Amino acid sequence: MTLPVGWRRAGLLVHIAASVGWLGAVAASLVLAGLAVTAADPRTVNAVYLILELLGWYVLVPFGIASLITGLAQSMITVWGLVRHYWVVVKLVLTAFAVAVLLLYTRTLDALADTARLAADGGPPMTATASPLVHASGAAILLLIALALSVYKPRGLTPAGHRRRRSAGTG
Repeated sequence: MTLPVGWRRAGLLVHIAASVGWLGAVAASLVLAGLAVTAADPRTVNAVYLILELLGWYVLVPFGIASLITGLAQSMITVWGLVRHYWVVVKLVLTAFAVAVLLLYTRTLDALADTARLAADGGPPMTATASPLVHASGAAILLLIALALSVYKPRGLTPAGHRRRRSAGTG
């Protein structure tokens, strides 16, 4: 499928914007999770977990899904292809894995926020957990690896890429 250059660039712009937004939201989550772990005031911990739930559902999930979908679209409309180059395949697997973990982890964010609400209503005080910090750190590492792959584009064709190159050269 060949699209005009302007359309391909617009698609790339949307993909980069979604990916940068996702990385920024992960950075914000990392800072908030660090605050929860180091805070002495249980009300601060409560507030952080309430914010993390909203950030998860309304920023992280939409940007993560948008990054995955626009990345798939970009791979199908550019010369890089979906399964021609190892770096594209690795980036796809990392992104899909990160989105899957994020979608599963939203349950934990919901549970933390529910506990924070109970604590704010006079229930037992909220204690911080390292789980959001660990997950945000892991997400940041995965997204930075995906970013590095996009910039450096290491060489290496997959078997499908070799077949396509051979068929293009002979026919």
